[in-house]
Amino acid sequence: MDPNSNQKEGGGGFFASIASSISSFSSAMSKSVNGLIGYEGLEVVNPEGGTDDVEVEAQKGRWKQEDRDSYWRTMQKYIGSDVTSMVTLPVLIFEPMTMLQKMAELMEYSYLLELADECEDPHLRLVYAAAWFISIYVAVQRTWKPFNPILGETYELFNHHGITFIAEQVSHHPPMSAAHAENEHFVYDITSKVKTKFLGNSVDIYPVGRTRLVLKKSGVVLDLVPPPSKANNLIFGRTWVDSPGDMILTNLTTGDKVVLYFQPCGWFGAGRNEVDGYVYNAQEEPVLLMTGKCNEFMSYQPCDLEGEPTPGSELKEVWRAAELPKKDKFQYTHFAHKINSFDTAPKKLLPSDSRLRSDRLALEKGDLSRAGSEKSRLEEKQRAEKKTREAKDDEFKPKWFDLTDEVSTTPWGELEIYRFNGKYAEHRAAVDSSDSSEELENKSMEFYPWQYDQLA
Repeated sequence: MDPNSNQKEGGGGFFASIASSISSFSSAMSKSVNGLIGYEGLEVVNPEGGTDDVEVEAQKGRWKQEDRDSYWRTMQKYIGSDVTSMVTLPVLIFEPMTMLQKMAELMEYSYLLELADECEDPHLRLVYAAAWFISIYVAVQRTWKPFNPILGETYELFNHHGITFIAEQVSHHPPMSAAHAENEHFVYDITSKVKTKFLGNSVDIYPVGRTRLVLKKSGVVLDLVPPPSKANNLIFGRTWVDSPGDMILTNLTTGDKVVLYFQPCGWFGAGRNEVDGYVYNAQEEPVLLMTGKCNEFMSYQPCDLEGEPTPGSELKEVWRAAELPKKDKFQYTHFAHKINSFDTAPKKLLPSDSRLRSDRLALEKGDLSRAGSEKSRLEEKQRAEKKTREAKDDEFKPKWFDLTDEVSTTPWGELEIYRFNGKYAEHRAAVDSSDSSEELENKSMEFYPWQYDQLA
């Protein structure tokens, strides 16, 4: 049984009939609104309706009409391009968080990894781990863009399930981040590089990255390949995110794997956020089925070799998303608010930490004008640093991660791998042994990711 080909059809067995009903919806909901606005190539997608109401949908969203029309004309020349770092975007569409902080949101439901680490059943262990990786899609659903980190910027997370988390922006062109997290149950490492394709009123987002998760008790090493995502209605209409495709979690130690299919959104929201699939043994035979919604819950159930639920077995819930705050402007979870606060900061925060960014702080207070000017100021400093670095013939070297000779092949291109070098643990041990007023020092610090003092 080929798990990959099986999932392309929605999982086979138990999920076959579901997939057939969804497939008729999947590509029929976008429509050109050229007749309304006169712009060639513009498509608007209403995830809650059909194709007959896109003209009304096009007038919705967070842009003023004059700004929206102007930005559309500006962005047309980038259609088909990777716009990861080549376009300056207005703070109007940003959230007061950086990409490094968003990487840390995966830590919210880390109790699932404690369950995975303690679990003796190798297949149920994969259910817990897969549910943990799926939980990040609560954050992925948010329609605001995080700030791109400045080269050398960091983010530290403490005071959550005994986890030590450190992320660092290790490259600017191309934009790349690396992160390491660890507690008594697991070690998590990722090198991340996002690749995009701008399509006019939407953008395809390809997660070019390498993820490794080690469960300490069993010593198993897990590898993740997530599905791509698509942000729809960037300029015209209400922005929303879809992530259709396969998520594959492989146990590199045993050969077991999880293959989950994220259903594409169809007419009137059919299939949106639905996830179905199986845990397979090393012989590629289904052992457990998994089903749920990536932004709400996941459940599992024993199944037979045909993928049908085992007679007498029950569907058991393994994860459910926490209740969201009411009417939150940025659609933040309670944990996302903690990530922005100093409650999750360690003693004597690194001055390069994302929490300290002046543009992020201004946006958090609702001052869009100051956020925009501070964002421009930081980006100009970064450009000045690059010129100085080139003039000195210097190379930027991250502090907490080292570039290796390893190159990983992903479905969307090759990736140079950065490895956690262990120096952060030494730094943190030295800081923790010193006397300081942690809250006062953290909140009074100035954001400082810079390599050259004279430019600060």
